Amino acid sequence: MTSPSGPPPRDRAAAADTLTGGPRRRRVRGGAPLPLLLPALVGLAFLALPLVALVIRAPWRSMADLLTSPEVWQALQLSLLCATAATAVSLVLGVPLAWLLARVEFPGRGLVRALVTLPLVLPPVVGGVALLMALGRNGVVGRWLDSWFGITLPFTTAGVVVAEAFVAMPFLVISVEGTLRAADPRYEEAATTLGASRFTAFRRVTLPLIAPGIAAGAVLAWARALGEFGATITFAGNFPGRTQTMPLAVYLALQNDPEAAIALSLVLLAVSIAVLAGLRDRWTTAS
Repeated sequence: MTSPSGPPPRDRAAAADTLTGGPRRRRVRGGAPLPLLLPALVGLAFLALPLVALVIRAPWRSMADLLTSPEVWQALQLSLLCATAATAVSLVLGVPLAWLLARVEFPGRGLVRALVTLPLVLPPVVGGVALLMALGRNGVVGRWLDSWFGITLPFTTAGVVVAEAFVAMPFLVISVEGTLRAADPRYEEAATTLGASRFTAFRRVTLPLIAPGIAAGAVLAWARALGEFGATITFAGNFPGRTQTMPLAVYLALQNDPEAAIALSLVLLAVSIAVLAGLRDRWTTAS
């Protein structure tokens, strides 16, 4: 016999699960076992201690003078400019590529996805060497760019943008592809049945649906481009005012002025924290 106050608790929980689309996650109650707690705390200390040490050893009194010096300001401006340009390139090329991988069935799609994600695991220096072999003056494509159009990319500011886009675009593609796979394709199909072309359906229906994923991928790509070092120094060099970005300035300052290197590192650390704070609902919380 059903209680006058409503269905039993088990039935209410089942009804709640049905309304929310599935069973809710339940946390395990009780303390953590010691064999798991100790390695977890050591791992946390291992990851957090270097960052805390960086903050402790920072030259806070001379921080303003260090960050406003012409060399640092020049490197910061160049980093922001190149990272933004690399993110724009990633958006223009990466969003269509993510749509292709998520929505179109074609032979070799797995291989294409592997090639897209390869820069994520490829050592950045190797990426820089590969860019030189492809886009250098004697490269596979670079020789034609030089002879036909007079375009030379290595050791230029444009080369910095190319190197940063090469390592940052996979972050955007993965983020947008995952968002596309989670989006319901029936909205696009309904738009096409009403007479819209595939491109119009993509522009008017799909893009608004996946806008949060695009924004998250763009932020990740921008942060990755801002912190790029290996491919940049290999493909574009380290010329102040032209190719010396913040990570390169940190590397150079570490040899001559450690306090300036710490100050620059703190700027990059603050940017990373800001990126994580901006993406907290996507990456740092669990339902």
